[in-house]
Amino acid sequence: MAKPKKIKRESDGIVYSTEPNYVFADLFAGLSENQNTQNGKTTLYISLDKKQRAGKQVTLIEGFSGSEDELIELGKTLKNLCGAGGAVKDGEILIQGDHRDKVFKLLLNKGHNVKKKGG
Repeated sequence: MAKPKKIKRESDGIVYSTEPNYVFADLFAGLSENQNTQNGKTTLYISLDKKQRAGKQVTLIEGFSGSEDELIELGKTLKNLCGAGGAVKDGEILIQGDHRDKVFKLLLNKGHNVKKKGG
């Protein structure tokens, strides 16, 4: 059985530095991605979907470009706001029922660009 390959980073093993200006190399690696979501650079699309759901309506939010953790947290917030169940999968947020207006207002307040798809 082969051993897993260990990835070596510059900051591996460094816990503390006495140099006041020392900065870890990958400390700010995902900063630009986080700024895009926080500054409203992403455009989220809200639609009502019934396909392959036995006729049940689902509010579908697509187009999120942040990290997976941010997507899960946003999904949790939206489900709590609507008081409904749902799921986060394949980069999309599904909320059971027709909650397009509530979701639209919340996402606008959070600073995202939001567009409605469909009727």
